[in-house]
Parts: sequence; C-alpha cells; structure tokens
Amino acid sequence: MKYSIKAGATDKINSDCIAVVVWNRGSLSEEAQLADKMSNKGISKIIHSGDFTGMLGQTQLVYNPIGLKSKRLLLIGGGESKKLDAKNAAKMLAAGLKAVFTSNAASTHFAIASLKVKDKTSSWVCKRLAQEAETASYRYNETKSKKSKVVSVNLISVSPGKGARRKSLEEALQSGSAIGSGVNRARHLGNLPGNICTPSYLADEATLIGNKHGSMKVKILGEKQMARLKMGSLLSVSAGSAEEAKLIVMEYKGARVDSKPHVLVGKGVTFDTGGISLKGGGGMDEMKFDMCGAASVIGAMATVAQLKLPLNIVGLVGAVENMPSSTATKPGDIVTSMAGKTIEVLNTDAEGRMVLCDVLTYAERYKPRSVIDVATLTGAAVATFGSHVSALLSNDDKLTAALIESGNSSLDRVWPLPLWEEYQGLLNSNFADIANIGGPRAGTITAACFLSRFAEKFKWAHLDIAGSAWHSGANKGATGRPVALLVEYLSQQKA
Repeated sequence: MKYSIKAGATDKINSDCIAVVVWNRGSLSEEAQLADKMSNKGISKIIHSGDFTGMLGQTQLVYNPIGLKSKRLLLIGGGESKKLDAKNAAKMLAAGLKAVFTSNAASTHFAIASLKVKDKTSSWVCKRLAQEAETASYRYNETKSKKSKVVSVNLISVSPGKGARRKSLEEALQSGSAIGSGVNRARHLGNLPGNICTPSYLADEATLIGNKHGSMKVKILGEKQMARLKMGSLLSVSAGSAEEAKLIVMEYKGARVDSKPHVLVGKGVTFDTGGISLKGGGGMDEMKFDMCGAASVIGAMATVAQLKLPLNIVGLVGAVENMPSSTATKPGDIVTSMAGKTIEVLNTDAEGRMVLCDVLTYAERYKPRSVIDVATLTGAAVATFGSHVSALLSNDDKLTAALIESGNSSLDRVWPLPLWEEYQGLLNSNFADIANIGGPRAGTITAACFLSRFAEKFKWAHLDIAGSAWHSGANKGATGRPVALLVEYLSQQKA
C-alpha cells in the first residue's frame, strides 16, 4: 500500500473516498463542516435523522456525495473531542479503515488536518494511520482453497496538520507502514500451522529477510553446532521431535562496527505438546502460537532493517518443537545448560525457559547494551493480565522504565512484576543447580527468576506475552505483539 501527504480543501480532493471526523452529538470537524456546506447540508441531514451520532468508532459511507469530487464520503465518529487521546484516536482510525476496506475504493483520503490528539503530534497521527492501515489490510489465505477478498485500497493520502513539516509527515507514514508490515509478518508466522511453520521454516524466513537487506547478516546453527556449544538445555526440548532445532542469528548493522548492539531473543517453540508432561487435548491446537515470541523478533528485525535504524541490533531465535517420544526428555531428567548450570526438569511443559536460557547465554558474546527476551511463557501471565498488557520483569530499572514508556507510546503496553530475591528459593533442587519450575504460585515471576540466572552479565528484560500474543474464540489468530513496542524502544536508543 502507498501513502502520501495531499493538501487541499475537502471539496477539491479527488479520491475514491474521503474521510472526515464527526464528533459526539453531531459536532462537525473543520473538514466535515466544509463537506457539509458543499453538499447542501448533507451531513447535517444524516445527523438529524438520528442514524449517525458521532460516537467513537461509528462509521457511515455516503455514495456520490453532492458538491464533492470524491466518489464516497466516509463519516467517522470521533467521540468527545476533548477526550481524544492516543488510544481513542487509534480506535477511530481503525474503525474508519475497516469501513473503507469493505468498499471497492482504490484510494482514500483522510481529511484530518484539524485533528488534535492529546499529547501527540501530527506526525504521530500519520504514523498511527499507516500502521493501522497495514494491520487492517491483513488477510490470512495461506491454507485456504477459497481465498478472502484482498483489500482494494492501494493508496491512502492524508491532509497535513497545520504547521507540520511535509517531510516529517511523509517519514511518519513510512515508519508506520514498516511497523504495520512487521506486525503482519509476525501475525502470519503465528497463524501458520505447526506442520508448515517448523523450526526450518522460521530459519528460511529469517534468511529471506537477510537476503533482502544488505545491512543484515543471517546465520543458522543446527543441532550439531549447538551441541558443540553445549546447549544441553535447548536441545533437551527438541530431543523428542523429528524436526531439527535451529538457532537463528540475525545481525543488523546500522551503526559503526564497534558500537555494542541491542539484542532481541525470541522463544520459537513451533508446536508445544508439553512433551512427556502432555497437555490436555482441549485447545492444544493453539499451541502453534507458542512461537509468537520468535515471530515478533523476526518481524521487528525486518522492520528495523526497513527503517534503517542507526543501531546495531541482533535478533536471536531458539526454534524447536516439543514432542513426546521414546527419545524425549523425561520429568526428573537433569541436563546441563550452555552456562554450565545443571537443571532438573520437573515438568517438560516448562520448556520455553529451557530454550531461552541457552540463547541468553549465547547473547553474552555480543557484550550487549540491552537484552530483551520475548516469550509466550506462562499461563499465570494470562491469569494476571488477560490480553491487555504483556508482563515485564527486568534486572534494570532504567530498562523497565524505557519499555513502559515505549509501550505507552506504541499502545503495545507492558506492566512490571517484581523480580525479588525471595522468589528465587522456589527454584531450589535437591539434585541440580536449579529446577525448571517453582511450584504452583507466582508462576510468571519464578519463570523470570529462572531466566535471570542466565542474564546476570547484561541489562535484561523479559516480556511474557502468553496473554497478548494471540486471540482465542471466533477471532482466533496471532496479534503480532509486541513488534510495535520493540521497534519503538529501539527507535529511542542511540548508537
């Protein structure tokens, strides 16, 4: 999809569709006032009929509007103008895009120059519009014989805000588009079934991204290479599967060679049966989403390469399949991690941390500025936060604050849980250095405590996205979170 800045009065814009905002109780924005005047009070008549009130997210398409060059006029409800914060603005834009995407319009113009979003600039509005447009246009067709209709809109233009620099707005549109594309990439990888999206498939996807961008080098380590690195914890998870585990290494160079990188680590369990500690059958199909952490890292790495961020960034993905078989790791087995720590495997369904701990140790070689791991790790995170925010645990207060701020800015929010020493004792083992579970209480915290033992040499944050990575039910599907958060955080860093 293409994006552009287009100046001009509402009645002079030539587009298949032009969108204007109507506030609560039928109060018209500046652009809607002009459209109303030129259409012989056409909008006012609709409002007086009671069919449209301007409630937040309400939409109505008007065909062949009188007095306008556009073939369609889209009314978008903005709610209370004084309450238009970033969250409500995103809802409004998403609703407008959804409405126009159901039409056959090939081009759409958003006449929103007068739009004022609390604590946000015109550039933010443009960025968010493009991001919402990309994500709203996503359709899953990969494994369907009858394909969903592709969105017909291929050009979106927007009016420049008063006093805004055109170049800044154009850059914001491109940034939002890149973020939306990264979110869609993560969603698509998550939505693919486990018989297609295997560890090798993820490795191939990362390789394609590397081949597209000269600034990125991708290398794939197989099980023999990981065995030489003594990644006994990660390999214990893949021991029961015929699918070979992969360590995916994506190295993006956007700064000078000696600039220390930021590292993203993704859990890539492409299907999780629970292993010998077998999960119940109900809802097990959703365990194809257990690689959404990996998908978000791959999506974020593709985005930073597209945006050409002036940083060095490394994406690491531990990709495995967790299956029960005669060769699978058993409860009570003891394995040795790459860090040399021995781990008693009390539950083979606590496998994500077993993968991540070795990848975190591998990250040490980069002497990173920060490390963020992303994983669908615990059901406790779902019970605590539902789907609204991702759980955040960290060994660095400044990193925690930066991620909270980036989450608020990107509307991909996180919230911290304590990583106190009192919880570490729950991981004690009579037979190894550490147990891989800490009992029935504080599951999200003890999982992070486990990982913290392997993140002592750098600033580290753990994002548990078990609740935010996908939706269940009628709208089942991956969300692409937290790609937007990761890109926002990285965009705020300096080389």
